[in-house]
Amino acid sequence: MAENRRAILCVDDEQNVLKSLKRLLRKEDYDVLTATNGQAGLKVLSKSNVHLVMCDQRMAGMSGTEFLARVKTTHPDVIRIMLTGYTEVDSITESINKGHIYKFFLKPWNDHNLKLEIRQALEHYALIQTNRELHKKVLKQNAALKSVNENLEDLVSQRTEELEYKNQALELSRTILEDLPIPIVGISIEGMIVMINRAAQLMFDEKNPLELGRQAKKYFSQKILEIVRLSLESNSLRKVSSLLMENLECDFQCSPLSGRFRGKGVVLSFTKPAD
Repeated sequence: MAENRRAILCVDDEQNVLKSLKRLLRKEDYDVLTATNGQAGLKVLSKSNVHLVMCDQRMAGMSGTEFLARVKTTHPDVIRIMLTGYTEVDSITESINKGHIYKFFLKPWNDHNLKLEIRQALEHYALIQTNRELHKKVLKQNAALKSVNENLEDLVSQRTEELEYKNQALELSRTILEDLPIPIVGISIEGMIVMINRAAQLMFDEKNPLELGRQAKKYFSQKILEIVRLSLESNSLRKVSSLLMENLECDFQCSPLSGRFRGKGVVLSFTKPAD
């Protein structure tokens, strides 16, 4: 049996009917299987991948409605079609209402109509399978998306905690720097004042207070500015002892920035000379 071909099982206790159905469908792209009673039909279904079943209503041992009810239980996806006579229409109405039967045809059938209905029934089967696969895919994608969202929430929570910790550490560092008793001044490579702590502000005259964003040459002597230049060029620490600053004698230190801010500026610190 070809893997991509549709398989049809015809069940009837009359060999002539089975031969007629095989002859009718031989030019169609189907694999046609046959069984002469319901029990034999169930055995075929257990061994073959069948897509559509057609059976007669009146059969020895097991009626068509009984057989198709069993098929629905064991193979719910298989399309079920009944072939019946005029006098048996009422007897299969209940099976139709219960969903045991997809459709029924009266004997004798119209060949063209039967082939058309079989084709449409198999298209219906294909549609059901496609929808089922899409549903499975959607469920799988939803599960994957849920997992991603859960992981994302954990990651966001973790990153938030890290940021909060870093912000607290940064705030603490700023407070420590601000409260240092040693005057600290940061100067960028462009010669701009970019950082001042409280001690540095107190060191300068109120008439000429240190201000962020102003040029360092407004506050510092040419000697200090030259030391800043040399420290940036050599990327090395520079020290000067007993420097006169704002009429106060102090030791001066110029430290270049490191890491990703290397070459971007320096930190000036001023301390009292050792006794």
